Amino acid sequence: MPSAHGHKVSPEIAFGRVLRELRRKQQVSQDELGARSGYHRTYIGLLERGEKSPSLRTLFNLAGTLGVSVSRIIKDVERALGV
Repeated sequence: MPSAHGHKVSPEIAFGRVLRELRRKQQVSQDELGARSGYHRTYIGLLERGEKSPSLRTLFNLAGTLGVSVSRIIKDVERALGV
């Protein structure tokens, strides 16, 4: 998924977009996702903006909280990256 300027998107940006889309589809705020998953909403925002890269533990935790598989998240990120 290229950016508006035609540059390739980083894995962190792609993950953030996928996370935001999953969260919004469930009509959950960053605050609510943070509370449910045990993370501060600021951290959720950093992930969604691609400013932080999630650990493997965080990836599993967020997937479980959102009720999706880790493999689905990874597939969506790969799709966003054009892999």
